[in-house]
Amino acid sequence: TFGINLKNVPKTVKKCCSSCRMSVTLDIILRKPDKVYHEGESVIGTIAIFTPSDLRHDGINLSMDGSVNLQLSSKNVGIIEAFYNAVKPIPLISAFCEVSSAGRIPAGHTNIPFELPLQPRPNRSLHETYHGVFINISYSLKCDVKRSFLSKGLQKTQQFFVQYAPKPTQPLHPVSFTMSPTSVTSKSGGVPDFYIRGHLDSTSCSVLRPFTGHIILERCEMAVRSIELQLVRVETCGCAEGYAKDGKYFNDSLHLQFTLSSRHRNSKHPDRGRRCPT
Repeated sequence: TFGINLKNVPKTVKKCCSSCRMSVTLDIILRKPDKVYHEGESVIGTIAIFTPSDLRHDGINLSMDGSVNLQLSSKNVGIIEAFYNAVKPIPLISAFCEVSSAGRIPAGHTNIPFELPLQPRPNRSLHETYHGVFINISYSLKCDVKRSFLSKGLQKTQQFFVQYAPKPTQPLHPVSFTMSPTSVTSKSGGVPDFYIRGHLDSTSCSVLRPFTGHIILERCEMAVRSIELQLVRVETCGCAEGYAKDGKYFNDSLHLQFTLSSRHRNSKHPDRGRRCPT
């Protein structure tokens, strides 16, 4: 639990103008424009309140929450319901800050700065923000301005993102592969004779870095029109009750999709190596 004494917190108060909306507004403005943070950093920002007249309140609170949730979607109907009730939301972080006790906010714009450390709960670790088909990992700030039962309270939620801190040296997991007519399947049949070999620099890499490797076409009895490298997402979720899976899954760590065509037997461009973006 964290507390902020408004007597020691500087405020920025501006007089409202005729162009301002004549209603009370509440907003949470983060210092980082991209809203991306790493574990151990502090989430710094400002609570911005505008009121056309003096505003009495019963307290201002700021909370930080992060959790892992299992969610249902149209893609997992009949698959994931079996263990949906068995998996409860996992809280990763929870912090509470009493910004102000009951008092009055003057008319105009009031900015209240805040700073909350991004530290996980005991025996927990922060996972990266993820919005998938089955799993949802999210982090958010929520500000509540309490008012009397005759007046509606104010509430604002601001989502932010958590990423793993980049490591200076990350172990590589290289892998080599080969492809031939015996290792691929074709719906149309009649796969021409070819042989491709390649190398991936690492099967585990950061999303902030390029996915690198090389492909060598050793031979092909037909002219090659294009070679496409496809990165396929596979999301698997499960517990003792069963598993749910979304996306195409391949036994090999690499899936190559390529098109062979005999319409163009002469290529105008030489073979070029190209780095694939993440």
